[in-house]
Amino acid sequence: MTKVLILGAGGRIAKHAINQLLEETDAKLTLFLRNASRIGKTDSSIVIDGDVMDHLKLKEAMSGQDIVYANLAGEVDKMAKVIIEVMKDVGVKRLIFITSLGIYDEVPGAFGEWNKSMISQYLGPYGKAAEIIENSGLDYTIIRPAWLTDYDEIDYETTQKGEPFKGTEVSRKSVAELIVKLIQHPESAINRSLGVNKPDTDADKPAFY
Repeated sequence: MTKVLILGAGGRIAKHAINQLLEETDAKLTLFLRNASRIGKTDSSIVIDGDVMDHLKLKEAMSGQDIVYANLAGEVDKMAKVIIEVMKDVGVKRLIFITSLGIYDEVPGAFGEWNKSMISQYLGPYGKAAEIIENSGLDYTIIRPAWLTDYDEIDYETTQKGEPFKGTEVSRKSVAELIVKLIQHPESAINRSLGVNKPDTDADKPAFY
């Protein structure tokens, strides 16, 4: 039985991933988030109300886990540093971490310029978080989703770091599907940074904008 710690478990991608993991796997989940009441009742998971920046609480939650999946917002670079320190302290190696498209200036053309104009204030912290993770010595996978939708669909493709980003959008359900696959096959995509998009959505900006 794989033990998974989900940081930022109240996020919308995380909620899809949690539901799928509970339905399709025997993974034992520990759900870590601020304001744990947001997660609702769950019979088969441990729920912890906590802040990732709280070393002691994070260490308690992380001890004995096999995989850490982080779905965070805010000062993600500082959070990444703490997460890595605690993972090394307790001996957990596998990390799945959500960042953002555009952190490597990998989004081409007009969409790349539009994306930069829309989220430039977030790219610095997410880019720094990715750099910290890539230099951590952990078995990481960084995920860089396109602009997110709530469409009820699983339809996605991936690009690697160093390749131009494709498409403009992707459903949260699709990103969750990728995360679940990585948890089911933790040996896959080690030390990779994956762009995630819905095929055939190339445009100057997402269709919903």
